[in-house]
Amino acid sequence: MIASSRDSASDIGDTQSEQFRTVALLRFFLSNEFGLIVLVVIFAIIFSTLSPAFLSKFSLYALGRTSAVNIMIGFSMMVVILTGGLNLSVGAIGVSSAMFGGWLMQAFGLPWVPAVFGGLAMGAALGAINGIVIVQSGLHSFIITLATMSIFFGVMIFLTQADSYREISPEFAGFGRMKIQGVVSPLLLVTIGVAVLLSGLFRLTSLGREMLAAGANPQAAELSGIRVNRTITLCHMLSGVLAGIAGMMLVARTGAAIPSMAGQLGQDWLLPAFLGPVLGGTLLTGGRVSVLGTLLGSFLVTMLTSGLLLMQVGAFWIQTYLGLLLLTAVLIDLARRRYLQRRKLV
Repeated sequence: MIASSRDSASDIGDTQSEQFRTVALLRFFLSNEFGLIVLVVIFAIIFSTLSPAFLSKFSLYALGRTSAVNIMIGFSMMVVILTGGLNLSVGAIGVSSAMFGGWLMQAFGLPWVPAVFGGLAMGAALGAINGIVIVQSGLHSFIITLATMSIFFGVMIFLTQADSYREISPEFAGFGRMKIQGVVSPLLLVTIGVAVLLSGLFRLTSLGREMLAAGANPQAAELSGIRVNRTITLCHMLSGVLAGIAGMMLVARTGAAIPSMAGQLGQDWLLPAFLGPVLGGTLLTGGRVSVLGTLLGSFLVTMLTSGLLLMQVGAFWIQTYLGLLLLTAVLIDLARRRYLQRRKLV
């Protein structure tokens, strides 16, 4: 009798364990990350079939070097979206940071290491301005960063007289052109390293958990002792640093700090900045972030752009396709979350 009871309890435990594994697998297959991996593989096969040059060493190297910057741009927007906010000044901050770092190298002859840290400090300062104005005014970050996008870019153009800084440290420029095994750009390794640090921040530190809590429910976070305004400001500072890293990567890649490297007002960065996090599953309402998803989403966008360019598709159509991709991603994510809620898997 006792043995029979034990067998029944064991059977129940096995059944529950099997159900748990089934639910976990279903959630994984419905996740943004799995979907992005599938899309990357599918488009890689399509582009390599239509254009054999897609898998050449030079093409893979260029893809890695370009995606390194785009992923960093996505990270910069991601850490603000997780609070339920936006940072439209990502491009302006990145260019301002890059110009400041280039100025330090050219005007003062600083070695590239302190000059790069100077550029990142500029990014953090501009991000702090965004955060402080947002929390003090109570206005939505969309309005504030839309204004500071023009302000930061305009002040940078005035101070630099729209001149480029081309006397960049040869070691720094060489780092941007370096090839590891003839294929891998060290800029991509830097981006992967930043991704690991961001994952550690959100998974292992109290600050990361406070950022997520402040984005999920600011009122509840405040009641639990989290200083929400301070946390939002820190997120904008981190966004500024990440935008600064992206800007300095472009300096290393081109060998010069150029005011137009992110387009007028830095607007060329806006679509990549949104696409990566949204495709990766970062909620626009805040409270959820996916570093791996943002990395995969930004890489997919870069791969699509590179593949379409190899197929000689016009730049206008590329922007059209990317815009449609962003809209489709938002709608698919909405449908996915509703399905999970109906099945009570979230």
